[in-house]
Amino acid sequence: MKSSRVRYWLKIIGLFALAIVLFSEYLFAQGVSVRATVQPPQIMIGQQALIDLQVIAPKDKNIQFPVYEKEIVPGVEVVAMLKPDTVIENNVMTINFKYVVTSFDSTLYHIPAIPVFDGKDTILSNSIGIKVVSPVLKDSTLAYLEKLKSGETDSIDFNQLGLNDIKPIQKPPFVWTDYLDILWLVLGVLFFLALIAAIIYFILHKKKKGYFFTPTQVLPAHVRALQELDKLKTDKIWQQGREKEFYTRLTDILRQYLYERYGINAREMTSGEILNEMRKYTEAESVYENLKQVLSTADLVKFAKYKPYPDENDLSMMNAYFVVNQTREPDPLPDRDENEDDASKRKEPL
Repeated sequence: MKSSRVRYWLKIIGLFALAIVLFSEYLFAQGVSVRATVQPPQIMIGQQALIDLQVIAPKDKNIQFPVYEKEIVPGVEVVAMLKPDTVIENNVMTINFKYVVTSFDSTLYHIPAIPVFDGKDTILSNSIGIKVVSPVLKDSTLAYLEKLKSGETDSIDFNQLGLNDIKPIQKPPFVWTDYLDILWLVLGVLFFLALIAAIIYFILHKKKKGYFFTPTQVLPAHVRALQELDKLKTDKIWQQGREKEFYTRLTDILRQYLYERYGINAREMTSGEILNEMRKYTEAESVYENLKQVLSTADLVKFAKYKPYPDENDLSMMNAYFVVNQTREPDPLPDRDENEDDASKRKEPL
């Protein structure tokens, strides 16, 4: 009877200890730690140092750092606050926030704990110190200062002090590249005047019957889309780690093509709306599936920070070519006169 009671209480104690361990691990996982460092710890008067405030916290925490408008402590001025550097790994967020500081008085400064707010509690960092030293004076300067201090001389000789007067402003050497802006401005004005003169001359001397001009040839939508795809393929930007830019350009080419080919306002539609519209213009299931693969992968890359495999990038490029080629306008039929000319040429004797 006693042994069963002992085993019962041992089980209760074991479960209680396990609960304590699990609860402590949970609290540790939810905790926030702050560490402050300064580099370099010793500077000359007027030099700058970096105070790095490193915060390690769960990724869902909203960390707020203190803002110093002038001084972090009396004598230590805050020159700038740099953009925080954030790294997230295994649901743990590491933030490095840096303050650029300087001082103009030589002494050892004590910087107390810096407070950080995590949305609920205020966490204090460790305190740090920074030493500011004066420039080293020459032995002759120190000896002359001792004479002034002891009263051996009452005149101030700046040469013996090692202090020099401000030098006059020197004229910089002539560098022709400094005047490129002026040169381009002059050339631009001359080009503009020449263009105006040419237009006036053309208007005054054109024939009364008018003039003829050759209109710019507008290539079909599928030809221009294929040219843009060829250029994107040649640039190889996704091989350089620029997948988001690659898929942005790829989808822009397809959206512009669908707008010109079918009149679909694809540039203002979501991927799902574009796919629904395409059902109305083509019955080929392959066109729908190829377009769906490109748009779905592009949405994941642009909005979900998805990192596609190289094979997926190749597949997206190939499917874009398929969409354009499978929906392109049919080639125009040759004119009747051209067919008759070709037939007459084939009948001519050798």
